Amino acid sequence: MTSVELRQLRYFVAVAEELNFGRAAQRLLIAGPSLSQQIKALERDLGVRLFDRDRRSVSLTPAGSALLPHTRALLERADDLRHRARRLSGSEPVRLGYVNWLPPDLAARTAAVAQIIVDAWVAPSHAQAGRVAGGSLDLAVCWVRTDDLERLGLHARLIGADRLYAVTTGDSTADVPAADTDVLLDDDTTSWSSWNVYAEELARETGARAVRISDGGITGPGFFDHVRRSPRPVINSPKGQTTPLPPDLVQRPVVAPEVYWTWSLVWRRGEVRTAVLSVVDALAGEDRDFGIRGADAWVPESDPHRG
Repeated sequence: MTSVELRQLRYFVAVAEELNFGRAAQRLLIAGPSLSQQIKALERDLGVRLFDRDRRSVSLTPAGSALLPHTRALLERADDLRHRARRLSGSEPVRLGYVNWLPPDLAARTAAVAQIIVDAWVAPSHAQAGRVAGGSLDLAVCWVRTDDLERLGLHARLIGADRLYAVTTGDSTADVPAADTDVLLDDDTTSWSSWNVYAEELARETGARAVRISDGGITGPGFFDHVRRSPRPVINSPKGQTTPLPPDLVQRPVVAPEVYWTWSLVWRRGEVRTAVLSVVDALAGEDRDFGIRGADAWVPESDPHRG
């Protein structure tokens, strides 16, 4: 029994619940042959066969059925121990970077588990993700792609999303199809690299028209000037979500599809510090999709949270 690992017990529960090694492997994010080997190792260490299996079916043996509730209870106690340990680490500072959005209840949700130091350097998404990978931040709230996570060695959890809208002149506030909108891309890739990648995918996948600019007018007064010159509604960026509109401009919902920008909480793979992992649990513990998996919702194909 000394060689039995909690990881193997979690594998046992997953296979017992799915009664299918392929589905259990997908759920656990591991390869099927590896899962099968781990279950065989667990059976060897326990001295009992847990599953009857052939090419067509998997079923619990009497021993497997008897051990399953005890295994679940043991894993629950292990999780409780881990959570208690994380709560005890609340005095350890955790450095958090962001772009322009943070959860409104950040302080309330993290006060009991860690001392959050919100970094004063507000930087673009790609810069904040790079700082986490480089170690100058412990966590960051930013937009990332699946490729970014692989390249930088990061994990990500969805903690928020903005539904983007279009801005235009005139009086109509009716819905506008994404294909009838413009989306701006700026030549300043230092500041707008992440937005440009997002906007290019948006144009390619929805039919919106990409318009290149070179004056930083993705947001702020410059953005409003571009809207006034455009014959079509212009999709706003997440940095303009809460900016009041001038009286001569109106907001129009974008449909077919509804356009979403996701906010990820990112941290380094292999992170072991209790305080950092406790903040992840506190901010991303709830399984919410923030509307991005609706029937008419769109996020880029490269988005790690795309369903």
